[in-house]
Amino acid sequence: MIAKCFKNRPTLPYKWELIVLLWLAFFFNQADRQIFNVVLPAIRTELNLTDSDMGLIASILILVYGILVPVAGYIGDRTNKKYVLMLSLLVWSTSTLFTGMSVLLIHLIFLQSIATGGGEAFYSPSANALISEHHDRTRATAMSIHQTALYAGIIMSGYLAGWIADNFGWRIAFYIFGGFGILLSLLIGLRLKDSFPTGSKEDGNRKVLIVDALGVFFKKPTALLLTLAFAGMVFVNVGFMTWMPTYLHEKFGFSLARSGFDATFYHYIAAFIGVLLGASIADRYCHKITGMRGIVQGTGLLLGAPFIFLLGIGNTPFVIYIVLALFGLFRGIYDSNIFAALYDVVEPKFRSTATGLMLMFAFVTGASAPYILGKIKPALGLAWGLSALSAVYVFAALCIFVAVRYFYKNDIIKLNYK
Repeated sequence: MIAKCFKNRPTLPYKWELIVLLWLAFFFNQADRQIFNVVLPAIRTELNLTDSDMGLIASILILVYGILVPVAGYIGDRTNKKYVLMLSLLVWSTSTLFTGMSVLLIHLIFLQSIATGGGEAFYSPSANALISEHHDRTRATAMSIHQTALYAGIIMSGYLAGWIADNFGWRIAFYIFGGFGILLSLLIGLRLKDSFPTGSKEDGNRKVLIVDALGVFFKKPTALLLTLAFAGMVFVNVGFMTWMPTYLHEKFGFSLARSGFDATFYHYIAAFIGVLLGASIADRYCHKITGMRGIVQGTGLLLGAPFIFLLGIGNTPFVIYIVLALFGLFRGIYDSNIFAALYDVVEPKFRSTATGLMLMFAFVTGASAPYILGKIKPALGLAWGLSALSAVYVFAALCIFVAVRYFYKNDIIKLNYK
């Protein structure tokens, strides 16, 4: 009876209901990962771990994610995306719940790094490809609304996980978020429609899928350069998100709740504005100006770099908050077209696989960021480690501008603007 009610109840047009459901899933995708960053000092103290140990846990999670995400993308193009998404959410939520029971470093590595990272790897390729199936001219807008779940998940979990840890212990935060994610996976299974692979066995698409998808990166320089830029952004973001709460906790003596909140709120509220602004500009002009999605991205990265540098030299909370907000605004402008720009040069039947390959390279590259900053912290200080991330943003921006200037026009496919 309950399942029938969920399936038959009048609701939004499906393409927007899809965004609502995936928004909720992506919220927990990011929230469950951010919990660890926020309660890191409490875990470190209770389990008697080192800064390098904590950086290693975060790095392994990103590495596992990066290794498995191309497999996830390939599976997403060959199977029903509905079940890929449901099982992905169920696995990472269950792992998050059991992370709260950890008592040794190896437990955190297995549950938080391997199981949670592995479950999360199967979400983004299928989710973004599924959105592109139902949104064409509104692609950047739909994907940007979906992207705001990342910001909301990090902000809300940043505060709630810290507050729960301060008042009830860090373990309870994992239990609560993991439990709600498990319930959401059941709702996803009930409400999402089936989404089968594009093409048929007769035309050979399934047999050559991985070869053709790999060809996107080797034959289209735009895809390669966009992937390099994304890797740079992920490297910065993973390092920033892992260590910023600890930086505020140690520099200003904030509580875990305040450190988790302040490290995320100002940055992601501004990013929320930036992602919608960037999407609006891109969707409005992308059919008039070749490479417009890339231009929006590159501009966001280049203008955000100075504010990353200022993170490490700000001496008062007020200055840090302003810098976090401006960094976030331009980060959001970049985020608005991460996959929308890639899909300009990738055919629909290869998009899940292409997304997986892009994420693999980016997250394998970014996996080292928490560990590197953990090593820099006792030697040079976390402040200089954070500031140095600005150079990576500049490199990423240059990759995109080279793609737009020399390759975008030849690589773009002709079925984007119906």
